[in-house]
Amino acid sequence: MFLVGLLASFFMGGVLSFLGAGGSILTLPILVYLFKINVVDATTYSLLLVGLTALFGCIVGAKEKLIDFKTGIIFGIPSIIGVVLARKVIVPYLPDQVLIGNFILEKSFLIMILFALLMLVSSSLMIRDRKTILTKTNNKNEYEKNIIIILEGLIVGQLTGFVGAGGGFLIIPALVLLTGLSMNVAVATSLFIIAIKSLMGFGSDLIDGFQTDWMFVLYVCIFTLAGVFFGRILSKKVSDKQTKKLFGYMTLIISCIIIIEQIIF
Repeated sequence: MFLVGLLASFFMGGVLSFLGAGGSILTLPILVYLFKINVVDATTYSLLLVGLTALFGCIVGAKEKLIDFKTGIIFGIPSIIGVVLARKVIVPYLPDQVLIGNFILEKSFLIMILFALLMLVSSSLMIRDRKTILTKTNNKNEYEKNIIIILEGLIVGQLTGFVGAGGGFLIIPALVLLTGLSMNVAVATSLFIIAIKSLMGFGSDLIDGFQTDWMFVLYVCIFTLAGVFFGRILSKKVSDKQTKKLFGYMTLIISCIIIIEQIIF
């Protein structure tokens, strides 16, 4: 199962590099289902692995001059604040069991279900036509657009910090739909944001005493980075529109699988 997990990590690196997102969508299930790591610890490992992978992809994107640093910073700073708040306040104080009506829900169940629901929202935004949303956004002035981006960054940061995700599956729709960035630029800018906030989130957990198995991280990173190289090659052969649709449908399928698995098993 460990070898299967490593091969899945290679695929995750390719997806993150190719789509600028999806790394955390795959990383959390890989850590939980294939490496058998408990969900709460898996969220921390996910932040580290996705952050390192995104950092490498970000460096490549910067060399190709695809990153919109201004938008990345406006979105990224409040996003980082959101991640730290989630890791410091929400996750540590969330009880192991939550009583809702007559049902007792485990903390791990809540994290995975929220994770899947966020993916469903993201997939619907990317699959459907974005013209109406872009028209409404483009009618706003620069100041109003920046305020929207800041608020979106704060919300996305808290949500992704809670589930241990890099958040590309939420960041990319926000960048494409709210700012009108092309998919290629949104992908590269997303990697820039993911790298910073994911590593900041992991650093926060590390300061709080998280015990990291660095050899495990090294093995997974080697396979993941190999996948990143493959993803970069593939991304140059697929159109912007095809990438957007592929992102949406992949997110939809994985979210449905997670929801079914959590409810049935």
